[in-house]
Amino acid sequence: MDVYLPIANLAVNGLVIVLLGAGTGILSGIFGVGGGFLTTPLLIFYGIPPTVAAASAASQVTGASVSGVFAHARHNGVDYQMGLVTVVGGTLGALIGAALFNLLESLGQIDTVISILYVVLLGSIGSLMLRESVQALRAGPGSQPRAAKRRHHPLIAALPLRWRFYRSGLYISPFAPLIIGTGVGILTMLMGVGGGFILVPAMLYILGMSAKVVVGTSLFNILFVTMMVTMVHSLTTKAVDIVLAGLLLLGSVTGAQIGTRIGVSVKPEYLRLALAAIVLTVALRMAFGLGVQPDEIYSVVPL
Repeated sequence: MDVYLPIANLAVNGLVIVLLGAGTGILSGIFGVGGGFLTTPLLIFYGIPPTVAAASAASQVTGASVSGVFAHARHNGVDYQMGLVTVVGGTLGALIGAALFNLLESLGQIDTVISILYVVLLGSIGSLMLRESVQALRAGPGSQPRAAKRRHHPLIAALPLRWRFYRSGLYISPFAPLIIGTGVGILTMLMGVGGGFILVPAMLYILGMSAKVVVGTSLFNILFVTMMVTMVHSLTTKAVDIVLAGLLLLGSVTGAQIGTRIGVSVKPEYLRLALAAIVLTVALRMAFGLGVQPDEIYSVVPL
């Protein structure tokens, strides 16, 4: 079933794209991550131009985040004050990212930069996850990790103008979540990721937020920032392929339901180990693509 993608300017097998979206949706349901950080590289492997893959994956993440926000909101799992601050930072980051995107695109380096960012980020995150999952498996099923005292990073205390974030249990400067949100917005613009795999650890270990509101607040941020990124991409880079995003969303909504059922029946330690292996495999594949010489050094096509 061939489907023409107007922005990517190529025909693809629609069933393959739906299945790809379903695969990332299953991962989202199993591991509790947005899946956006795997959608873009998998699309690139399939032959979608990196600029179109990054822009379209961001719009898919927007749709996939809606139900998660409502689910956590019903259980008071969203700190709206903290979320709004990170959304403001994410909006600023999206505008900065748009300028960087256009600059790198004019220099002809945007595809390379996207691939390098994925190799660095996925390689780092995959390595940390692999180390933690191996340590958990070595500790044995009966051992319980000692809960560390929750506190924000010492650098946060040096920032001026403190606010009280009641639902997160924090009294910190709003500049801290603003800066973190800005960084996530830049990465979302450049890479098409939701940013949850960076935002959640930052909220836990840098801001010291309560664990029960971290995921919901992260999804709240992702929902609005990816929405803004999609709008900015549509108005500036014009790289959002609505047909591609629709096919991905169709698959991911179905896959997330399947993944949720799988996730409750498998031990968390093995789930983390499997996700670490997947992330590292994707990072190594992208690194290989950066280092190997392509079949065609350059190509000439009519405009």
